[in-house]
Amino acid sequence: MANFLTLAVAGSRKTQGIVEHCASLPHDRRALVLTYTQTNQAELRSRLASLAGDHPGILVMGWFTFLLRDFARPFLPFQFAGCRVFGFNFEGRPHRMAKGPRRFLDSNGYVYSCELGRLAHELVHASGGALLRRLECIYDEILIDEVQDLSGHDWEIIDVLLRSALIVHMVGDIRQAVLSTNPRSPKNKRYAYASAVRWFRERENRGELQIIENNTTWRCHPEIATFSDSIFDSSWSFPQTQSLNKTVTKHDGVFLIHSKHVAEYVARFRPRCLRDSAHSGKAFDLNYVNFRLAKGMTCQRVLIVPTAGIKSFIQSGTHLDPVPASKFYVAVTRAEQSVTIVIDEPGYSQLPYWDPSMAAQQGVEADVE
Repeated sequence: MANFLTLAVAGSRKTQGIVEHCASLPHDRRALVLTYTQTNQAELRSRLASLAGDHPGILVMGWFTFLLRDFARPFLPFQFAGCRVFGFNFEGRPHRMAKGPRRFLDSNGYVYSCELGRLAHELVHASGGALLRRLECIYDEILIDEVQDLSGHDWEIIDVLLRSALIVHMVGDIRQAVLSTNPRSPKNKRYAYASAVRWFRERENRGELQIIENNTTWRCHPEIATFSDSIFDSSWSFPQTQSLNKTVTKHDGVFLIHSKHVAEYVARFRPRCLRDSAHSGKAFDLNYVNFRLAKGMTCQRVLIVPTAGIKSFIQSGTHLDPVPASKFYVAVTRAEQSVTIVIDEPGYSQLPYWDPSMAAQQGVEADVE
């Protein structure tokens, strides 16, 4: 089957797989590589320049840029005669009763980001097939990295691409679904964030898509990989993560820590300190990164200041809802060697506590990322 999705765990080198695929393409092959965030676009361009810099047919583009350049700008007149797209309005929203072009464009002719997916999908049909034929003439295949970030009408567009003459390769990790192209859209809400796995499995059952599971992490220590698997309950049917991290230090695995020992731990190990948002973690004067912003990072060690939901999960095994679970999974899987979570009362948790006496017994010296 030409169309496929690789569902890969954190640290599986999934972006590198896209880069290596592009580098292997014949020079007459035209490939469009799409992703949502600017950070990931920059990373893809950098890696492709190193491995496939001499390939003339590879183009990296943001998802919104793709919808603007290949859908809205050339084909808007098919639906609204005489109208043109002059720019992009990322923050604004139309009046809830707006109709016609004002549903999609502000007074300056800038298209609203929250309505761009819907507009793009409507233009596929309004163009009478011309839009899709144009895409098929420009590209041979489309590769989408971090596909779990898509939402709303984006899934309608992916449906169109899957049924076209284009070859569609998608890569993502449903467990890292913490971003969204349109988080407020009611369209396809049942497939939002981690629930996107249901959309993919439905398409696989219809024979439109093949799902390939890559459950090997090169990043996370085996104990971290095993703990990360426990964050989502068994009903998600995620495969068990296999770790190829063979590095051994004097502080490896998943630990709890009492609040009174946090300052000494940070001074000794200099972990990346993670929290859910600016509203959490105020009890400690640390240099934090929020869970969502940590996505894409790799650190030797992380210290996590938990939310109430994470504490409940640690203490009693109560599973988090999908979005909080994804954010916690992102936080845990940033680490190569150790994850330490600040909790004063362990409840039923069997995770070991770190304290200064443990470090003294192990002879641990301060090690820096």
